[in-house]
Amino acid sequence: MKLPALLAASLLLLPITLPAQQLPVSRTIQATYNKGTRAENGLPGPKYWQNSADYKIKVRFDPATRRVSGTAAIAYRNASPDSLRQIWFKLYPNLYQKGAPRASGMSPEDIGEGMQLSNFTLNGQAVPAADLRPNFTNLVVPARRAIAPGQTAQMTVEFAYTLNAGSHMRTGQVEPNADFVAYFFPRVAVYDDIDGWNRHPYIGSQEFYNDFGNFSVDVTVPKNFVVWATGDLTNADQVLTKKYAQRLRQAETQDRITSIITEDDLKKGGITTTKNSENTWHFEARNVTDFVFATTDHYVWQSSSLVVDPATKRRTRVDAVYNPKHKDYAEVVDFARQTVQAMSYTFPKWPFPYSHETVFDGLDQMEYPMMVNDNPTETREDGITLTVHEIFHTMFPFYLGTNETKYGWMDEGWATMGEWIISGMIDPKLDDNYGIAPYAAGADTEVDVPIMTLSTQQSGTAFFLNSYPKPGLGYLYVQDLLGDELFTKALHHYIRTWQGKHPMPHDFFNAMNAGAGRNLNWFWQRWFFDAGYPDLAIQQVTKTATGYDVVVESKGTKPVPVDLIVTFADNSTQKIHRTIGVWESGAKTVTVPVPTTKAAQQMKLGATLVPDSFPKDNVWVAGK
Repeated sequence: MKLPALLAASLLLLPITLPAQQLPVSRTIQATYNKGTRAENGLPGPKYWQNSADYKIKVRFDPATRRVSGTAAIAYRNASPDSLRQIWFKLYPNLYQKGAPRASGMSPEDIGEGMQLSNFTLNGQAVPAADLRPNFTNLVVPARRAIAPGQTAQMTVEFAYTLNAGSHMRTGQVEPNADFVAYFFPRVAVYDDIDGWNRHPYIGSQEFYNDFGNFSVDVTVPKNFVVWATGDLTNADQVLTKKYAQRLRQAETQDRITSIITEDDLKKGGITTTKNSENTWHFEARNVTDFVFATTDHYVWQSSSLVVDPATKRRTRVDAVYNPKHKDYAEVVDFARQTVQAMSYTFPKWPFPYSHETVFDGLDQMEYPMMVNDNPTETREDGITLTVHEIFHTMFPFYLGTNETKYGWMDEGWATMGEWIISGMIDPKLDDNYGIAPYAAGADTEVDVPIMTLSTQQSGTAFFLNSYPKPGLGYLYVQDLLGDELFTKALHHYIRTWQGKHPMPHDFFNAMNAGAGRNLNWFWQRWFFDAGYPDLAIQQVTKTATGYDVVVESKGTKPVPVDLIVTFADNSTQKIHRTIGVWESGAKTVTVPVPTTKAAQQMKLGATLVPDSFPKDNVWVAGK
């Protein structure tokens, strides 16, 4: 999820010497090493385990009343070494329940009774209604017989609630007859090797932590409504009339942009089959962490596809689905296509992992597996950066199942870095500085805490800084330090190792070290664990026989790159760059030679993605 910045604002690497620097390790993480579930080399331990669930869901949605109702059959596999005497569930719609704790206010008309559960069975036995008493977004269901290690628990449940019409928090009605329906079913909470059950309540600020699973879902809506969702639509010929089903198939096989539904089509009607008053759309999704759907009867649908894996020729379909009155959305399908292409071939240079990516015209800035809920934007620049940011989340937290609830920076930081890199590829004139000014202003003030502080212990500006610009800069600076080739090798080692699993911060740090073959703990420590602020200054400029020597001082404690722009008397310029490696030894100054035969008129430190909390001492002018 991308937060608007205004809301948040209220020399080379030296060879490793032994002993290598070690990162602080909490007792919680040390316990995983002792148990063998995780390893200090960044790999899953020999005893790593992970639970999962398969969901068969039948859901009916009535756009007129916004009523969501359905059934879920859940097969929950206990791969842990523990006997589970209770099963925890997440009921995310209960954020809108009367009395629920929330991080922000909500319109009174959107507050209701929450999710109603009935006919709950566990391994064939009915669970008494008295045992179905949610504590808002958490529900604990006792097991009459413990779920033993290796056992699969079979559960069924009926559920219903009313989708919010306003107070849109990642889900809800967009406008009459257009809805984005997320977090709509009871799901088993994560039970992992670190915390056991994920007991953190959902209060609307911190995001999600879900297990991987398979979804087989029927979505029933009125006959004139089209549905887009996580997973593959398997019955297009039964729900779309022949012309539109054929357009969809064409879009899945060709590079050009196809208009599957146009404004003219909307006026004519006849897009969906009309034999019955309702249509049931069936979707299949495997090894994903969530399932969402969106539906409307008056949006246009543009689509394209591209080869994302040259080795297999596998293609990904990219969609933009929007209200035609939102003219800014006309380019979104192109932005989305270029993002998927850049992710597959440039950064992170990993084949886009899913069969489609659909950007839906909604009221938020939020990502889901294969789906995006993005509001219209006022500028083309905002449209590009927002589209890139949300699609980049495909890798983190969906392909790698990070714990967004506790460590928001493990996905938002990557999406921010992806936004900075790919936005400029789509439009070279775009110089994205998302979050840089707020970080420069807020660094090491009372609202700033180390990135490693749990997201559940943060709010406001601290949460924004630690989730978005600070980790994004940390990743970017390591890429700059290692170079594209070695950084990509290290990142791919991390992705390959933890895809489909639940990496935690130390898993990431250690996997990157192993993948790069270099100990980067000096930087991880100073950037992610320590307090401090970025502040460079030009301490001294000395004329030499070969040009100039510029002494740059690091007045702050955060290692940032040195970017020096030299302007000569003839108004020509020269740019000089040093990576964060110049600060590895702990030195407070570095001398930067400027080889030249010309007279320097001005020297200035700084770059778009190099924050400086006190920039007044960043300029040297000849004769002053």
